Amino acid sequence: MSILKGFDTHVTQANGQRVAYARGGDGPPVLLLHGFPQTHAMWHAVGPVLAQRYTVIAPDLRGYGDSAKPEGTAAYSFHEMAADPLALMRDLGFERFHLVGHDRGGRTAHRMALDAPEAVRSLTVMDIVPTHLILSELTRHVARDYYHWFFLAQPAPLPENMIGFDPDAYFETALTGWGASTVSDFDADALAAYRAAWRDPQTIRGMCADYRATLDVDVDLDAADLGRRLSCPALVMWGKDGVMGRRYDVPATWADRLENMRAREMPGGHFFVDEHPAETGAALLDFLSSLDG
Repeated sequence: MSILKGFDTHVTQANGQRVAYARGGDGPPVLLLHGFPQTHAMWHAVGPVLAQRYTVIAPDLRGYGDSAKPEGTAAYSFHEMAADPLALMRDLGFERFHLVGHDRGGRTAHRMALDAPEAVRSLTVMDIVPTHLILSELTRHVARDYYHWFFLAQPAPLPENMIGFDPDAYFETALTGWGASTVSDFDADALAAYRAAWRDPQTIRGMCADYRATLDVDVDLDAADLGRRLSCPALVMWGKDGVMGRRYDVPATWADRLENMRAREMPGGHFFVDEHPAETGAALLDFLSSLDG
């Protein structure tokens, strides 16, 4: 059984890769994509709320949790990371679905919507601004707040070795560095799942490759798509106490990329899904229900 109450866990092959996922509920399909440094367990409280009305699929992204961890930086571009859950949904018989992503999952979701707009019924991105914008207009404040983008992207095995000395210390600093006060703000079972995943050296390698790919591949892919506006209904959510909320007018950063956008500020910091799951679930249901009637 999954940490998501009422969900079952599965492992399958999709897009030629091992994909671990949880499934629950019944109704129109919703795909939930987690972020760094987490797993699908981040949806432990939100997934069951959505499953009251929807079929919810929550996979571990490539490089994370129990999913595949292929070799090579290029294998971790958001294009490649999006191809796995897209193939999973199609293999499950869902040709069109609602798409929700937090952090790296949000960036993966945005890329999926660009690559396969016909598959995306709606797009929700949580606590991110566009990747190209961050890197092309980087300020010293964001560089300091999000230093991990550049640390994790250093050549192997420097960050892997440094993190591997004490993974809990490093990744828990990430959890508490962007709005949460202590690790006690996180559900104990979810935190145990995160720790079990990030203590695996292969997961550390996968997460570093994810960030290397952002600098080496993703920023150029995004540059090629500047000027494209997604037409699907979209919801932009962010934590009012998080780095993105403090440093950017978050809705404004998406205005030239999303034609049909709604915006919603949430209580808490970057990890508002963990900190305020009831409010997050209600906001998602409100948005999705407005589209499905």
